[in-house]
Formats: sequence, structure tokens, C-alpha cells
Amino acid sequence: MNYFKKLGTANLLMLILCALIILVAEYLFLNGSPEHGLFVGLWAPTLLGVMIYLKLVDNDGK
Repeated sequence: MNYFKKLGTANLLMLILCALIILVAEYLFLNGSPEHGLFVGLWAPTLLGVMIYLKLVDNDGK
């Protein structure tokens, strides 16, 4: 539980959103719409990249 406190609410919500995006992309891909599944599936790494960037910018200010 200490890990979740250290992670922070905003980061935890963004990670949950990434997991949800991956599930939706899998659903789309496996139900006959591979192009839409790939398009939606690329959102998760983009969101993770934004999270890393914001973390780096935040640490640079300290």
C-alpha cells in the first residue's frame, strides 16, 4: 500500500487509464477492426511517454 501512496493519485489514475486503453485496443483488434485497434493501442505508450516527460520536468525543478 505504501507503493500506491508514493506513486501518487494522478499517476495511478493515468496507469489505470493506460490499462483500460490496452483492453479496449485488444477488444477492437480481436473483433474484426485491426486498424482501429492499432490506432487506439498507440495511445497507451504515448500517455506513458507524457508521464515520463512530466516526471522529468518535475524532478528538474527540484
